[in-house]
Amino acid sequence: MQRAMANRLTPYMFMAPAVVIMVIALLYPLGYMVWGSFRDWDPSQTIGEAEFVGLKNYITLWHDPNFRESLGVTLSFAFFVVTFEMIIGVGLALLLDRNIRGMSVLRTLFILPMMIAPVVVGLMWRYMYHPTVGTFNRFFESIGLPSVDWLGANALMSVIIADIWQWTPFIFILSLAALQSLPRSALEAARIDGATGWQQIIHIKLPLMMPVLIVTGLLRLIDAFKVLEVILVMTEGGPGLSTEILALRISRTATEFRELGVAAAMSNYLLILLLFITLMMFAFTRWQEMRTNRLRAAAEEDE
Repeated sequence: MQRAMANRLTPYMFMAPAVVIMVIALLYPLGYMVWGSFRDWDPSQTIGEAEFVGLKNYITLWHDPNFRESLGVTLSFAFFVVTFEMIIGVGLALLLDRNIRGMSVLRTLFILPMMIAPVVVGLMWRYMYHPTVGTFNRFFESIGLPSVDWLGANALMSVIIADIWQWTPFIFILSLAALQSLPRSALEAARIDGATGWQQIIHIKLPLMMPVLIVTGLLRLIDAFKVLEVILVMTEGGPGLSTEILALRISRTATEFRELGVAAAMSNYLLILLLFITLMMFAFTRWQEMRTNRLRAAAEEDE
C-alpha cells in the first residue's frame, strides 16, 4: 500500500514546484489587485496604509459616464477588429492553402506586420495618417479627392485599421495550420461526390476548423481588450474619449491621476468581462461538440 501511495503521489510531487511558482507569480498579484480595489490607495501609501472603502470604487466607476464611454469604445474596438481579422485571416488561409510557386515567400511577407513592435506600428500609421504630408491624404489629393481627417473624426476607424493590419497574420497562421491538418480523406470523398469548392469550404473545412477558430478568436479578443501602445502613440485616446479604451484609461488613472484603488477596480471590471466572454465561448464550443456528436449518432443509426 505504501508503494502504491508513493506511485500515486509521485506525479503531484513533480508538479508541486510549478504549482507553487504559478501561485506566487499569478494568484498573489491578482489577489493584491483585488484587495487594493477596496481601498482609497495612492502611490504615496503602502496598501496597508490606504483607507478601506469597500465597494466605493466600484460604485463610483459604475456611475462614471467617462468610464462607461471607455467601456463602450473598448467593446466596439474589440468587436470590429476581431470580426474583420477573422474574416480576412481565414479568407487568406483558404486562398493560400494550395500549391503555388513562391508560396513560402508569400507566407513570410504576410506575417511580417506581426513581428513589428507596437510602438513602431503606432508611429508608422500616425505618419501615414498625417493630415498634410501623410501617405493617404497625398494619394487622395493626387486623384482629386478631398483629404480625410483620419485621427480626428475618424480616429476610432483609423486605429481599427492599424490593428487589423498588424494582427490579421496571427489569424492567418493558425487558420492555415488548421487547414493543413484536416483529414484529406474527407476532402477527397467530397470531391468524388461532386462537391464544389464552396461546398467543401462551408460543409467540411469550416466545421472541422471551428475548434481552432474559436480558440484563435478568443485569444485575439482577449488581446484586443489590452491594446495600449498603438493607440497611445497614434491618438493618446483622443480626440476626447473617442479612442480611449479601458487599458489606456486604467494606465492614466494609475499614473496621471494617482488613484491606484480606482485603477484596480477598473482592472477587475475588465477581468470579469473577459471571464464572462471566455465562459460564453467555451459554452458555445461545448454545445457545438454535443450537437456534432448527436448528428453523427443519428447518421450512424440511419445507416
